[in-house]
Amino acid sequence: MPDPFLPEDITARDLAPAARNELKTLSKENAERVARHLAMASRLIDEDPQLAHEHALAAVRHAGRIGVARETLAITAYANGDFALALRELRTQRRITGRNDNVALIVDSERGVGRPEKALEEGRAADREALDVAARVELAIAMSGARLDLGQTELALHELDIPELDPDRAFEWSPGLFAARANVLEDLGRTDEAASWRRRAEVAEEALLAHRGADEDDFIFVDDTDTEALPAEEEHAADDVASEQEPASEQEPAAAPEPAEEPERETAVEPEPEPEPEQDFTIEDEVSEILIAAGIEGAADTTPDAAAAAEPDATLVDTEDAESEARGEQQPAPEESTTEDDRPDGALF
Repeated sequence: MPDPFLPEDITARDLAPAARNELKTLSKENAERVARHLAMASRLIDEDPQLAHEHALAAVRHAGRIGVARETLAITAYANGDFALALRELRTQRRITGRNDNVALIVDSERGVGRPEKALEEGRAADREALDVAARVELAIAMSGARLDLGQTELALHELDIPELDPDRAFEWSPGLFAARANVLEDLGRTDEAASWRRRAEVAEEALLAHRGADEDDFIFVDDTDTEALPAEEEHAADDVASEQEPASEQEPAAAPEPAEEPERETAVEPEPEPEPEQDFTIEDEVSEILIAAGIEGAADTTPDAAAAAEPDATLVDTEDAESEARGEQQPAPEESTTEDDRPDGALF
C-alpha cells in the first residue's frame, strides 16, 4: 500500500518534542518521514479520521516497534470505530513502553467490542495513583459507561464521584466529566440536575475554547446562570463590595506614615532656669583677680577699670548716708585709730 501524500508545509517539527524523542532509534531520513506522517495524523484526526488513520498506518509500516506510532494507530482506529484494532494496538503500545496511560481507551474499546465486564476488570486493575489527573478522569468516565452498559445506573453515578468533579471550576477534562454526569442523571430521571450539569458542561467548554493555550493546570470558574444575566450580577456584586468597603474606610482611617526619627524633645526633661549672663571679663580683670589672690591689693587700683569700678561704690555710700540723715538717724562716730604715739602714758596696751 502506498503512503498517503504529505504536504510540503508539514515538517517533523510539527510533531510534539516528546514524540520526536521516541524516533531517535530510527535513521535520520526514516525518522523525518515517520514524524511527518504522525504530525499529519494528529492534524486530521478531527476533520478526517479516515485519512488520519491512513497516515498512522504509514507510520507503523516504517516504525512498527516505536510506541508512539502504535499509539497513534490505536487512536485513529478508535476514532473510526475499529475497536478490535484499537485494543490490539493499545496493548502493543503498553507492552513496548511499559506505560498504562491509555487504560481509559482500553476500557472503552472493551465496551466497544461488547465486553463491559472485561472493561471493568481492566479499569479496576489500573493503578490510579500512577495516572495523571486527565487519565484518571477519563478512566472514571469509561468505568461509568461500562456500568451503564450493565444497567448499573446508581453505580455509574458513583464512578463519577471523584475529587476532580468540581462544579465551580473548569479544567481541560471538566466538560466531558460534567456531560457524563448529566447523562447518568438523565437515565436516573433526575432531569433538573441533569440539565444543570449539561449547562455547566457547555459553559466550561466555551470558557476553555476562549482561553485555549493556557496551562493545563489553569482553571476557570464556571457559573451555570444565563450568560446574559452575568453582567448585571457582576455590577450588583461590585456595588455590594463598594458599599462594604466604604464604612470600613470611615471606621478605620488609613494609618499615617511614621514620622522620621527626631532628636530628643526638650519637653522630655524639665528645662532648667537659664543662668544670668556673666559680665564680660577683659584681660585686665583677669590680671587684677590674679594679683588680689596673690595678696597684692594695691595693684588692683592701678588699673583704670578698677578705679572706674570703685566710683559707683562711693556714690552708693553717699546715697545711703543721705537717706540715714533724712530719717534722723544718728550716724555712729567713726572709731579713731589709736597709735602708739596717742596712747596715754603708762598704758600697757
